[in-house]
Parts: sequence; structure tokens; C-alpha cells
Amino acid sequence: MNLRTLIVSFLCCGALLASSASAHAWYDFGADRTSPGLIKLKEKLKALKQDIRHNRNAVHLGPRPFWLVEDMDEGPLKEELLSCRADRVKRTDFSIGHRGAPLQFPEHTMESYVAAAQMGAGIVECDVAFTSDRELVCRHAQNDLHTTTNIVTVPELNAKCTQPFVPADPASGTPARAECRTSDITLAEFKSLEGKMDAFNPMATTPEEYLGGTADWRTDLYASRGTLMTHKESIELFQALGVKFTPELKTPVVDMPWQGEYSQEDYARQMIQDYVEAGVNPKHVWPQSFQLEDVLFWINQMPEFGRQAVFLDESPLTPETSSLAYMESVKAQGVNVLAPALWKMLTLDAHDQIVPSDYARNARAAGLDLIAWTVERSGPLASGGGWYHQTISDAIDNDGDVFTVIDVLAREVGVIGVFSDWPATTTYYSNCMGLK
Repeated sequence: MNLRTLIVSFLCCGALLASSASAHAWYDFGADRTSPGLIKLKEKLKALKQDIRHNRNAVHLGPRPFWLVEDMDEGPLKEELLSCRADRVKRTDFSIGHRGAPLQFPEHTMESYVAAAQMGAGIVECDVAFTSDRELVCRHAQNDLHTTTNIVTVPELNAKCTQPFVPADPASGTPARAECRTSDITLAEFKSLEGKMDAFNPMATTPEEYLGGTADWRTDLYASRGTLMTHKESIELFQALGVKFTPELKTPVVDMPWQGEYSQEDYARQMIQDYVEAGVNPKHVWPQSFQLEDVLFWINQMPEFGRQAVFLDESPLTPETSSLAYMESVKAQGVNVLAPALWKMLTLDAHDQIVPSDYARNARAAGLDLIAWTVERSGPLASGGGWYHQTISDAIDNDGDVFTVIDVLAREVGVIGVFSDWPATTTYYSNCMGLK
């Protein structure tokens, strides 16, 4: 099965399954990317645009959202969500595919992006890093190739890594080491790699063993095919799938300017220029960065795209950084959208009920739109939900609580979107509540 047939099969299957609450998602990643007659990905992306035009809005959820609803504590929210089980679903901008759908698919791969779109994500994320020849590619970090691809098993490319693979020493308990950056290799070398689930085996004694370590609540079932993508290819794919864009400019781990002349501003400009050249409407793009300087560059130098530029706020949560004065200072610089980790926007009241935090209330009072990250990234929630739920862990004790978290974020905090590692869940909530 070639790539063109593969993606069309996803979409046609989605059209058949969208109306059934008990539908089972079906995926087939059996495409042999080594076939002699396989045409280039770019050509395939162009070919599939015409083929999927009439099917691209088909959405299917699979069983997970319904399983989560059944797991909820009894109450009005559960009853409301149960009442939507037979409803047809549509794509929604409230549902944002975080790196695609990495709960089960290798992140930032074609397969992960297609899965996110099929689950109704209206917006999908490509984190943007650069190669040694200054080409932009989709990776969560500039230095994660050793955990998200098979690079350490390719001797000639492993040798180019900042830290080539070093096996563990079981006798001393010394773990394996590796660090491979996108900037260590060229675009052509990057495209020769295969994506995998983000994990590693710290006690590996061979490169092949190092590729293991996937968390037991994730899966390697769909990791046999992970097609890496350039930023430009992701734009083409998202256009074909009918989804919008939220590219994140990753903070470089190398000194900038790179190679003495490629500055941070060059990098930020290049990312936006890819959308300009592709003819993408700026209203369909939410560029993001953890560096306020990047966001201000887009606001001041590329204002059509700067209006929806997202400041990913990872500042420590203190009275100062959650104050109205702080939020007003961010807004005064032209920032319209703020995106903190979800725990910063939530707290518990005297009855251990989840409510908006001062951070969230003050951000909204300052006129900032809010986006939350990331649900369905913590594994089973029975133990309190880990880092992403740290301010509300006493109220988290089952997987169904993800819907309570989403509900407070949507109805009480008033977020405009939620990043998810499994977009079907946020899609189900959004459709049930009539969100756009």
C-alpha cells in the first residue's frame, strides 16, 4: 500500500465510523517505504490533496473517549457527556494535536499527524528545529533525535552526534549515553531516519536496545513506521488534511547565531516565511515560542502572524508572575495569547474542588486568551496525574478525571484550546459542549 492509498484509506474509514459511538479506529501503516517504485513524499502530498478533498472532514473517535466517560465519578458532567454518545462529531479548533497523537504514535511523524486530524483536531502542532544546513524540520527538541528516531543504530549518523551512543556498564550501574541534534546532520540525513516513540533504555548495551524503554501505558504497536517530516512538508500535509497550524520555534541548544551568521531572528523569520510562501492565511496560524523575544519579533516584524503569536509561559508560579500587573505587562507588549501548563491555571478550593487559579483569573482580566497544555500526557491518573496536575493532585484519582479538568478549563477558565496527546478526547468534549 503506498502513501497516497494509505491516507485516503484513513479518511474513507473515518467517514464510515464517524456516526458510531462504538466504532473501532483502524490504522494500517504497512507502507513499504523502501519500495523501488516509491515516489517522493512531496509528490505524494500533492497527489493526495485531490483524492481526499471530499473526505478530509471525516472524524472518528475510537473507543477511548467513551471509556473515559464511563470511568468518571457519578454526577452532572458525566450525565451530560453520556448524553452525547450517539452524536456525530466534527473537527474543532478547541482540540489541538500536541505533536500529533503521541499517546500511541511516534511524535511529529506523518502517521501521528494524520491520526490527530482523524480524531478531530482542528489545529496540529509541528515543533520546529533546524538542521546543519539550516533547513526546518518537525522535532520536539533540537537535541532529541537519540530518543525519537533510530539514529543511534545508523553508524555513519551516530558518529556525527554531539554525543555518539555509549553503552551502559551494568557492572558499575553507569547508564548509556547519547545526544543527537538536528543540527548535527543535514536535511537529507534527517529524512533518512525513522521516527519512534520518545523513549530510551538507560541500561542498554547495544544501540538496538537503546531504542526501547517505551512507557508501559504507551505502545510500540504503531512505531514500526514513523515518517519524519520537514516543516514545509507538514504545512502541505496539514493543508491537505484541512487542519490549522501551531508551529513552535524550539529554543536552540546551540549558540546563536549558528555558524556565526544564522541568528535567532533569521530562524524566527524563516519559520513564518514558510507559511507565507505556502499561501497560508495568517488567521490559521498560531506561532509559538517559550522565548518572549521570538513572540515580540513576530508581533513587531511580521504583524499579520504576530496577532495570534502564542507566548508559552514557563515562568515559576509566584505571586508576581501570576499577578494582574504581570499579565497586563505581557498584554501591553502586544501579546494576545498566553499558554501555560494547565496546572498553573487550576487550583483547589476549600472543598477540594478544581477551580481557576489567580494566574488564570488575572490573565483573563488582562484580556489575554489562554491555551492549556497538555492533557493525556501523564499516563494513568489514579496516582494524582503527575507534573501536569501538580496543583490539583488531591482531586485526581481516576482516568475519567481528565474530563473534569477539561471542563473547568473550558467553562470556568475560558481557554480557547487544549493540547492533547490523544485529540479524540478533547474533540468529544468540544462537540458535546457545542464549542467551536
